[in-house]
Amino acid sequence: MAAAWQRPYLNVFKHFRVEEWKRSAKEGDVTALTDAKLKGTVYRIRGSIPTSNYLQLPRTGTQSLGLTGRYLYLLFRPMPCKHFVVHLDVATEESQVVRISFSTLFKEFKSTATWLQFPFLFGAAKGSARDGTARRDLVGAAPAEVRWTCLVLDLHSILSLYLSRRYSHLKSVKLCSNLLVKNLCTSDLLFDPGVTFSEARQADLVCRGVAPMPREMAFPVPKGEKWHDLYDYIRFPSEVSKLPYDSIQKSCPGSAAGGQVSKDPIQQLPQPVTLTKAVRDRLSLIHQITSPKAMPRRCPAITKSIPEVRLTAPAPPRAVPAGDREQEKNQRLHSAGDAGRSPLVSDGGIHVYAHQRTERTIRAIHAGSEESVCGKGPGPGVLSGRRASACRRFLPDPILKLRTIIGFGGCSTKWALWTRNNTAVVYPCHAVIVTLQIQTGEQRFFIGHTDKVSALAFNGNSTLLASAQAGPLSVVRLWDFPTGSCLSVFKSHVRSLLSLSFSYSGAVLCGVGKDGHGKTMVVVWNVAQVTRGGEVAVLAKAHTDVDIQALKIAFFDDTRMVSCGRDNVRLWRVRSGALRSCPVNLGEYHSLEFTDLAFEEGHAAEREPEDRTLFVCSKSGHVLEVDYKNVCMRSVRRLLPAQPRGCQRQDKAGPGIAINSISFSSSFCATGSEDGYLRLWPLDFSAVVLEAEHEAPVSSVCISPDSRKVLCTTAAGNLGYLDIQSRDYNTLMRSHEDSVLAFSVEGIWKQMATVSQDNTIRVWDLGSMQQLYDFTAADEMPCAVAFHPTQQILACGFDSGMVRTFSLAASDLLVEHKQHRTVITGLTFSPDGNFMFSSCLQGTLALYSCMAQKSHVLRVLGNVVARDAGSGPDALVVSGDSRLLAFVGPSKYVVTVMEACSLDELLRVDISILDVNSTALDSAVRVCFAPVPRGELLVSTSSNKILVLDAKTGRRVREVSPVHKLPCSSLALSKDGRYLLTAGDKVIKVWDYRMRFDINFQVYIGHSEPVRQVAFTPDQRHVISVGDAIFLWDFLALPAERSPRAGAHSSESALLLGAEGSSEKLKDASETPRQTVPLPLLSSPPCLDVSSVHQAGCQSIFSESDKEEEAGLPGSSRMVANGDKDASVLVVEPVRNEELLVVRPKVRQESLKSPGESANEPRKETKHPKSQCSVRPDSYRHFTPRFKASVLPQNFLCPPAGSEVLKLKAVIGYNGNGRGNMVWNPDTGFFAYTCGCVIVVEDLHSGSQNHWLGHAEEISTLAVSHDAQVLASASGKRSGDSHCQICIWNVQDGVCTASLFHHETQVQAMAFSRDDRFLITLGDYSDQTIALWNTYTYELVSSTCISEPVHDVAFSPLSHRDLACVGKGAMMFWLLEQQGAVVNLKVHRAPVPDVLGPVELTSLCYGADALLYSGTNSGQICVWDTETNCCFMTWEADEGEIGVLVCRCNRLVSGSNTKRIRLWAVAAVQELRLKGPDARSSSVLLEHEITLDGTIVSAAFDDSLEMGIVGTTAGTLWYINWTESTSIRLISGHKNKVTEVCFSPDETHCATCGEDGSVRIWSLGSTELVVQFQVLNQSCQCLAWEPRPVVSWGAESQHVVAGYSDGTIRVFSISRTEMELKMHPHAVALTAIAYSTDGEMILSGAKDGLVAVSSPHTGMTVHVLAEHKGSPITVLQCTRKQYRDFGVEGGELWLATSSDRRVSVWASDWLKDKCELLDWLSFPAPASPEGLGSLPPSLAAFCPWEPSTLVYVGFGMQKEALFYSLRKKQIVEKISLPYFATSLSLSPAARFMAVGFGERLLRLLCCPTSDAQDYAGHDDAVHLCRFAPSGHRLLTASHSAVLVWELTGG
Repeated sequence: MAAAWQRPYLNVFKHFRVEEWKRSAKEGDVTALTDAKLKGTVYRIRGSIPTSNYLQLPRTGTQSLGLTGRYLYLLFRPMPCKHFVVHLDVATEESQVVRISFSTLFKEFKSTATWLQFPFLFGAAKGSARDGTARRDLVGAAPAEVRWTCLVLDLHSILSLYLSRRYSHLKSVKLCSNLLVKNLCTSDLLFDPGVTFSEARQADLVCRGVAPMPREMAFPVPKGEKWHDLYDYIRFPSEVSKLPYDSIQKSCPGSAAGGQVSKDPIQQLPQPVTLTKAVRDRLSLIHQITSPKAMPRRCPAITKSIPEVRLTAPAPPRAVPAGDREQEKNQRLHSAGDAGRSPLVSDGGIHVYAHQRTERTIRAIHAGSEESVCGKGPGPGVLSGRRASACRRFLPDPILKLRTIIGFGGCSTKWALWTRNNTAVVYPCHAVIVTLQIQTGEQRFFIGHTDKVSALAFNGNSTLLASAQAGPLSVVRLWDFPTGSCLSVFKSHVRSLLSLSFSYSGAVLCGVGKDGHGKTMVVVWNVAQVTRGGEVAVLAKAHTDVDIQALKIAFFDDTRMVSCGRDNVRLWRVRSGALRSCPVNLGEYHSLEFTDLAFEEGHAAEREPEDRTLFVCSKSGHVLEVDYKNVCMRSVRRLLPAQPRGCQRQDKAGPGIAINSISFSSSFCATGSEDGYLRLWPLDFSAVVLEAEHEAPVSSVCISPDSRKVLCTTAAGNLGYLDIQSRDYNTLMRSHEDSVLAFSVEGIWKQMATVSQDNTIRVWDLGSMQQLYDFTAADEMPCAVAFHPTQQILACGFDSGMVRTFSLAASDLLVEHKQHRTVITGLTFSPDGNFMFSSCLQGTLALYSCMAQKSHVLRVLGNVVARDAGSGPDALVVSGDSRLLAFVGPSKYVVTVMEACSLDELLRVDISILDVNSTALDSAVRVCFAPVPRGELLVSTSSNKILVLDAKTGRRVREVSPVHKLPCSSLALSKDGRYLLTAGDKVIKVWDYRMRFDINFQVYIGHSEPVRQVAFTPDQRHVISVGDAIFLWDFLALPAERSPRAGAHSSESALLLGAEGSSEKLKDASETPRQTVPLPLLSSPPCLDVSSVHQAGCQSIFSESDKEEEAGLPGSSRMVANGDKDASVLVVEPVRNEELLVVRPKVRQESLKSPGESANEPRKETKHPKSQCSVRPDSYRHFTPRFKASVLPQNFLCPPAGSEVLKLKAVIGYNGNGRGNMVWNPDTGFFAYTCGCVIVVEDLHSGSQNHWLGHAEEISTLAVSHDAQVLASASGKRSGDSHCQICIWNVQDGVCTASLFHHETQVQAMAFSRDDRFLITLGDYSDQTIALWNTYTYELVSSTCISEPVHDVAFSPLSHRDLACVGKGAMMFWLLEQQGAVVNLKVHRAPVPDVLGPVELTSLCYGADALLYSGTNSGQICVWDTETNCCFMTWEADEGEIGVLVCRCNRLVSGSNTKRIRLWAVAAVQELRLKGPDARSSSVLLEHEITLDGTIVSAAFDDSLEMGIVGTTAGTLWYINWTESTSIRLISGHKNKVTEVCFSPDETHCATCGEDGSVRIWSLGSTELVVQFQVLNQSCQCLAWEPRPVVSWGAESQHVVAGYSDGTIRVFSISRTEMELKMHPHAVALTAIAYSTDGEMILSGAKDGLVAVSSPHTGMTVHVLAEHKGSPITVLQCTRKQYRDFGVEGGELWLATSSDRRVSVWASDWLKDKCELLDWLSFPAPASPEGLGSLPPSLAAFCPWEPSTLVYVGFGMQKEALFYSLRKKQIVEKISLPYFATSLSLSPAARFMAVGFGERLLRLLCCPTSDAQDYAGHDDAVHLCRFAPSGHRLLTASHSAVLVWELTGG
């Protein structure tokens, strides 16, 4: 409520007398003038820069308006065609200042914790030129017909709605150009300009808070006119639903029509008036961008049926951790209004509607293209179950709670205070203020400072605490000490505050420090109003030349202070707003260095309050008694050390005690001195009563209020107190004096060791957090530390290179190791305690044996650890099973994995090439092993990512980005593999390792310096982080072994598990109390018949359901795309594998349709909630599509059949990223594989290829029918589709006969039944559906949601009714039962044997009779009996994951990610099946083994398993002959991106190069690889073929030149298959290379824009051209010219193009060493491109059919190709393009131009007619296209695929 003097309203301009400019400020062009329409004075604010032209109230930022009215009225008129800005600073009840801004400059709504930015959007007046303008066009400057506007801002609702804050008062207003302002008013009443006083009295509106507009605020309205026809009225936010009555408001136009609700959600004022269209548009747009919508209650929503809902109930409102706050606020909007529409709208805004039945808030979160909504609180919900399930939070929140901080000081160690009740002390620890209970040791924290706390002060009764922050952002915080809340934050006006003092009453605060010029400054603040929500005001401030070490406010007078410093003691006083001081005459003591002061305690009644004695101490031991009242010295004493008891020395001989601090009580005095002594003296200083010695100088002393204890701090960071009665000294805190570098924790004795830059090693007790041991190294700094896991042995590494081990039990040094010569960067023990590892800055790695107590060296390797990766506590990491050692090295771009016991290298991963789309080299920073079952290695990189790699293969499983703003300095995983800790800069993040939530991390602050290391304690109950201090956090999440069992659910829970597959979700829900009562299902539950498993010999082991009443019940799967049939299977893991539940859905009988009708297009479907597994399973067998930034357009210029100019002749490459994407039928010889989105059908005898084009996305898998007549192929969803595409091909003619759409993400695997009647398709881990198709009609027979990801599926070769699939830890056996047209699926889930542990079953194949083989991700092969559905045998078949299994009769082939294929003899397995669990694997024999070039992803063999074809991730297909033990490369290609392609001059061969560092020569006749040149650890960026004509292949002149990423050029001889020359003309990566036309020179361009001209004969660089310096060269091309052509000498013309859209044309005569610039072209482009992730390249080429013309394409004003004439010096022709080009080539023969686009299209243009034909066939951007010299062929490249085209005609 507003104060009485502000009621009923306050005219702000009148009250503050704006016209006098005393209490307001103006800047720039601000003038008062008379407005003719308003007939009064208005203020005009104009200027091009808003920040320089404004009107501000109040005058200064430290003052406050203090206006408490709820509504702010701004009467203004924006200037036509101009922008304006308005800033409002509003204070909340929490004493936080929030800025509310609105402007026409803002394009969208933005929100932070302290700033709300609203766009101000203009509509159009009725009938104006802008009337009817689209809403998106209303953003921008004010229109020409803008009107005077009354803007009403409901400040209370704005803060409540957007920030959940409570409004207190308006602090300031800033009106910036360009606008006219009439007035500014505040009130608690809602004024309506369209209501007269008589109407208001009749309707009794005043009692509702609504009143007619007062005269001072009213706009003049001529007689006969209406206010709303002349002016605009805007209220924001519009919340009529919150008013007591709603009878007077705009009537609903649709209320008579069945309760239909108007689609325009504009809230009306409580008056039946018609708003102008301009206002409606503006309000609608503001709400659409910024706020929830609400509908008038006069139009009730009529609900005909209650929808099914499932609510996800988050926790109650919480305090968001600092790092999460902004992210969460960007994702939430709260609403509490009425609603009259469905809960979700489709207009793209952030709107939520809900019936107002309870006080509930709703959060809306954008998730892709649809809203995901979560409800809070009780009451019925109207939320989609699927969307509700997607909005899950990372729980518990918070997951960390700060428990203890070991540390004291930071900026200074002199600040420690007693609380008034003597039970606690308050002190700073860097950026955190700690309250420590001295009896219990419990700590409480005040967190908010972002830098070190430099000073503390209490008021007299310890209710107010003041703290100052050091650093450039020097602020002061005032805290309510009992509650811990921050009352105020304000700038100190001092660069570094050194001291604070509170007055006893708490009304005045004084501080002293240095300003920006290093001058001493004293500031006095009035803080009396802070506790009542007021502001802090500066009473006075003053600069002084004297030194001040201490300053205190006199406790008897708030306006008086005293200070002391070097050579001075001064008395200060505040009077009339000025701060004045007078010095105390010190006489002969004027040159002393005074350090501290204190008033005497106690007071006699007969003395005046100011009649006090002031004591001042000094570094020389003098203590001065100053008469405060008379400003003079009374006496001087000098305190001397080591005096006999009772002896008083007043002489000045000898050195005195250097006193740092002094404190007085009514009966004694305490001093702390430089010699480390705390001394207690009587008030006459006659003798030392009590003393306590410390190891370091005493920084401060403080006597407790009850005078029983003395608090003492030391310069070494120790804090303690002396109990005077017991004479005991109690140490409260010990701390490191400098930054903590590393720590190690052991779990047996619960101890922690830390090393610090203060040269100490300290051991702490984790229970009490007390220091146990302290080792000091005088001349060395310890930099690494590690505890032995089983013994009380501590190892420490030093900066000298020494590694020492200590016995903590004996407190003795055990052994010193001197294998290193420089700083130790890594030190760790293996978890089993057998080995120790150390590394140093020179790259040396040492292995020690720790079997005995004294360790000894086993092996030392040099130059294996990265020298330039920096030191850190996590430099060396060992896997949990002690088998693997990982580190960054030998360079910072590489991570190496070694065998821990021998240091034999196992794996080397180049981090810099994992992200092929990155323009910068990424380097590794830290590494960490995941728990052993996961087999993953985490790597944090310099680009702020965390890469999750397979520890055995090095492949990237997934990545997390961005992790921190700076590279991650430490990372650690919990033992259960569920939580990940990362540290970066000054914050800690806790991540859900499986990334299952909308926000997968929580952020925690507190450290003021970068966090050096973070880790879990061994019991996972705590987290420790170190940096400036040691932080111990409580970890509030339950470890896996303490979590409730996920499978222990009721039958209802089991239903949910089957319906959604959300076992993880149910487990998470069980960890937190549920917020709402579960709602009953509205559909009838299924009738289930639960029967036991039949015994052996019975007909079936499957149980089934008899009936289901509703096909769409939540327990069933979603409706399938075809909509013809729907089936569901509920998979429940039984407790004893005895009970199985099957839900058979009701099937609708419909007439059969042709494949064209039923399968070509997806139908509308109803989707029920199902599990969305966002974490990729731990299996390489699972397909993950390569990321692509573009999509194929839906419409393009496809040439008519028969008129194609281009024909796809050959495809070079095989997609090693696919899974099972190669098929071969040995009987028919049919052989097909995929490359990108193309199916290549190849004749193995002739090598000829056919290409089936029907997919637009990367093909994931293939399946061929058993008769080899039908091929099924699957790919991702194309642009515009909602489902993946499955194509069915007729093998005979290569025609696609049907397209199936059902799965939402990717298809993982497919299989035909034995009789080819059915096709089973398997969705990936995000889709989790199994679909069964009828191959006669290709209608969907059944679709099933499964509860977990499944990797592979296979039909039984014995029966079309049996199939199986493999997934996480179980085999699922399926049975098809057909009754007429109805097909039912029944399932039995059989878990793997317990001895295998938590494994993934990754592959399967059926064997002879009743055998089924499955492979695991840990290398085992399991054998199953399909009659009993149990596993009876396993054996260790490989060291890595087995992804491929093929079985024929008694032989089995396995393929794994160890690059090996193995042939097994399994004839004895059939006999072993009868033995059951006693079967042993010794009877399984390994016959052959072949190692290939990559992980095995596909395989096909003949019936005898003697020969076959195998595909690898290296992009190679191998022919395997087991009889001859041979492997022959059939198909090969690039694994990574192809960077250049070119033809040989005779066009018999072509050359390609790639990012993998290879240069490959291909035969165009057979598309076989002829020669490959490989350079390790480099990327080949460009190449060129020597242009000299040759007679035949193999002549000596055949050369290829290639440029690499390290700046080198290599010339290769193809005939001799060797490198002939290596040059290094560039310091950075090459980007373009070309031969001169005669082959005598090599032109090369680099990333830095330099062009070098080198001789291939001598290897010398003869020219370096720097015209393009600073921009990478994209094209170099040479052509011939007449010698005197263009008026210059030379027979060669060449051009260089750079990415800054510049082209230079040169004329050269290389023999005469001439190179002359002929022309310089620069093409314009827009300033700020929108909608482009990266700019398209700038490309140019000489036009073959116009010798003096060049063609340019690139980013520009238009999408076009430009023809530039070198003779006319102008553009002579433009050809429009549909997109920006990514590649360009011109035919040397015909007038054809080939242009590649990022939209996956290749366009062939016929010049000059510009006739165009577009060709598909690429699954990514066409980044290369090159014509052959004859113009009859064309090479194109898309990522790793190379396509060869032939020109058939024109």
